[in-house]
Amino acid sequence: MNMNKSRLTNKEEEVMEYIWTLGPCSPKDIAQAYSDPKPHVNTVATSCQALERKGYLTHEQQGRGYLYIPAVEKADYGRSKLANFINNYFGNSYKSVVSAFMQDERLSAEELDEILSDFKKHKSE
Repeated sequence: MNMNKSRLTNKEEEVMEYIWTLGPCSPKDIAQAYSDPKPHVNTVATSCQALERKGYLTHEQQGRGYLYIPAVEKADYGRSKLANFINNYFGNSYKSVVSAFMQDERLSAEELDEILSDFKKHKSE
């Protein structure tokens, strides 16, 4: 999958995490979801506007304010971020990633067999 959207800053990604969790919400809802010290609502609203410009959010009018709605699914964002990570740190070699997991004993031979079985089953469908 190729997402041609701008990269998110850490703060923007944090705001997106709240929106993915809360669903359609206002900047006030997002600010209230933070643990103390909570960001100012205007700071959150500015992040939401930037996220909308980048294509990650849309909005609907609600009274005098906006409800922000994810335009990108969390799983899609995660896959895109993972693909960028693999490209940047493993020379776009997924095989190198799997090898690294096996060398660090984060992936067993049994788990790899299960993944291969699932992959073969998926390919035959």
